Amino acid sequence: MFEPVLTRNIHRPYSEKITTYLEHGGYNAVRKAFAGTPEEIIDMVKRSGLRGRGGAGFPAGTKWGFMPKDQDIPKIVAVNTDEGEPGTFKDREIVERDPHQIIEGVIIAAYAIGAGRAYVYIRGEFFLGVKRWIKAIADAYEHGFLGKNILGSGMNLDMSVHRGAGAYICGEETAMLESLEGKRGNPRLKPPYPAQVGLFGLPTLVHNIETLACIPHIIERGPEWFAGIGTEESKGPKIFSVSGHVNRPGNYELPLGISLREIIDEHAGGVRDGKRLKAVIPGGASTPILPANRVDVPMAFETLNAAGSQLGTGAVIVMDETTCMVEIARRLAKFFAHESCGRCTPCRIGSVRLYELLDRIEHGKGKPGDIETILETANGIDGLTFCPMGAALANPARSAIEHFREEFEFHIEHKGCLVKAVYSS
Repeated sequence: MFEPVLTRNIHRPYSEKITTYLEHGGYNAVRKAFAGTPEEIIDMVKRSGLRGRGGAGFPAGTKWGFMPKDQDIPKIVAVNTDEGEPGTFKDREIVERDPHQIIEGVIIAAYAIGAGRAYVYIRGEFFLGVKRWIKAIADAYEHGFLGKNILGSGMNLDMSVHRGAGAYICGEETAMLESLEGKRGNPRLKPPYPAQVGLFGLPTLVHNIETLACIPHIIERGPEWFAGIGTEESKGPKIFSVSGHVNRPGNYELPLGISLREIIDEHAGGVRDGKRLKAVIPGGASTPILPANRVDVPMAFETLNAAGSQLGTGAVIVMDETTCMVEIARRLAKFFAHESCGRCTPCRIGSVRLYELLDRIEHGKGKPGDIETILETANGIDGLTFCPMGAALANPARSAIEHFREEFEFHIEHKGCLVKAVYSS
């Protein structure tokens, strides 16, 4: 029986308060970390197999190892609470209901890499999250977990929270750093990577909320415990955000490697109103769509890649048989065209062109050859943009055509929707 750990506190009364967190073992992992050396803590994170939960899935311990070892160089921890990926709402819930779990992870990470400053970047629309961050940080200072000489360890760490202005692109780590510096949130050219030249030109460790929430449990329970959950290449528990046509939408903490079908049918209560499953986006709006016949895939980095999609943020968007896949592709194309920072031509022009083509087809004005033009445009964007957003905006349309081409063809030939024709008869 799997026992949730990342979400263990969120349903308790006053779960956001430091007193509640301390009553249930909070900040014990910090004391345990201080008993070891920074090198030992980094080694524990490496042995745990923890991979970033923000979408890229990069090994966290390896990322920590990239930070300079020179103690005389000021270093920073940057906390990514932007969470602008459609369908994703796990980080928001952790921040609003258990912020001290993240702060504890930040303290341990800062101790391991020798950082003396931490900056929290949060999506501007998360008003409650901002308030909870401010209160939690103030309480951590009051109880001696932040500030000078934390718990008598000799470690100093200051932490503050900063609101973004609501740009999807600021979820990309270097765009987030630019925004934190007060600049337009455009991605930076890499290399150099943030571990070498990050916020204000200083070495910076950038982590997602869920990634940092895992750290105290790895230290408290041991890396072997964490590595014992999941698959060979995807270790530990994962919070899956389930939305769309299901009976029980919400966040579900489950072991990596669980099947997509089990998440939908057993935990989210199945497809609502007794309808049949048609398609699923398994990792947030930027990941390729999977048809219903592929939902037995294990939810892990390697298995989803093999199935033709990606784990991404673990945001599962469920669509039933009444869903028009042309409209789904159109809506997502509109989102990505709106959110493009406009820095590079394939994304700036290509995203708008994709949306225009899909919008034309959806509204009965499609022409022969439009499908081929969409695919050609998507392939001309993916891999040719300044940041990973190129693949993100190409994935929905390309995968929708791959699995549901007949719907696009029907729209073009009959100037109407195949799904509406079937379910209105």
